[in-house]
Amino acid sequence: MIEITVGSAHVPYRTTGQGRPLVLVHGTNRGGASWDGVADAFADRSTVVLPNLSGSDPARDDGRDLTGEQLADQVAAVIADVGAGPADVVGHSMGAVVVATLAATRPDLVRTAVLAAGFAGQGDEYFRNVLTVWRDLAGVPDTFARYAMLQAFSREYLNSLDRAAVEELAGGYQPNANRLRQLDLDLRLDVRHLLPRIQAPTLVIGGSRDTLVPVEHSRELAAGISGAAYAELDCGHLMATERPAEFVKLVRDFIQ
Repeated sequence: MIEITVGSAHVPYRTTGQGRPLVLVHGTNRGGASWDGVADAFADRSTVVLPNLSGSDPARDDGRDLTGEQLADQVAAVIADVGAGPADVVGHSMGAVVVATLAATRPDLVRTAVLAAGFAGQGDEYFRNVLTVWRDLAGVPDTFARYAMLQAFSREYLNSLDRAAVEELAGGYQPNANRLRQLDLDLRLDVRHLLPRIQAPTLVIGGSRDTLVPVEHSRELAAGISGAAYAELDCGHLMATERPAEFVKLVRDFIQ
């Protein structure tokens, strides 16, 4: 693991594979390890870069409120540290908003952008209430984790697993101070004003069964970016888990 300092934050990242850099930007979760299920699938043709941004488990910072610009600056610093940019940059959920911010403000660093299960801004009362209820469950850790599971995966995917696997997922995402900082950021993020500035070829991927960030948000992202390509997968929010082969193919075909 390599660690760089960006402002007050210590941002670790790791790489695997070889080729043009492909940066996978995590969402509201533990960090770069959330991509472990698909990272190796890209490593034969790309140097896969897995940053751990502020709010993730491995990162360290001053604990202040997070901003999208702060996280975009951290991704930019990682790309510069790898030293082979511009990079293909993929973001999931909160990470998609961070990648959109980066593409709009640092076009020199982004060769292509992929925004998966992301959102452009606020104004959706369903989305706001889902996040608010989730955050308010922090005092009941097991319920917080089970609620996270229900929002992360589609009903169809959960029903494809046995009871033991579901219970393992149900206990996997416990609340801590950084989880709550990420959720607070999700409730503030809005990049609608930045979308017209994105010049990099962009692919937006929505999940048709996503109950956390409904697919209409991905459609809004695509509509706001000139020339953006759009694809939908029949899955919930964690599309790289539910549809890994399809997700990898979409990304690989696009960046190549």
